[in-house]
Amino acid sequence: QVQLVESGGGLVQPGGSLRLSCVASGIFFSIYEITWYRQAPGKQRELVAGIISGSTTNYADSVKGRFTMSRDNAKNTVYLQMNSLRPEDTAVYYCHAEKGLNSYWGQGTQVTVSS
Repeated sequence: QVQLVESGGGLVQPGGSLRLSCVASGIFFSIYEITWYRQAPGKQRELVAGIISGSTTNYADSVKGRFTMSRDNAKNTVYLQMNSLRPEDTAVYYCHAEKGLNSYWGQGTQVTVSS
């Protein structure tokens, strides 16, 4: 059974930092393209960051310079380090794994940026 489990969300003040983790099980993790998405209330799910072709990392313009994505294949884990958080970063953050026709989502972790 494939599982993606996100953690690390929470409530943080503007300007603060959080580190999200996504642990995968049931897949050959290292061959999958892994991406982070987020969905704010009333908005569509949007791509935040993704590691494509093993080492190239792409970021949404809104998070460039503030968020850093990394992966540890030995631990079947990806991370999203989020710095200088803003209220508009408030959303549920989802981990997504994809390879060919196989596509898996985690359950999401809530990030709330508020004073």
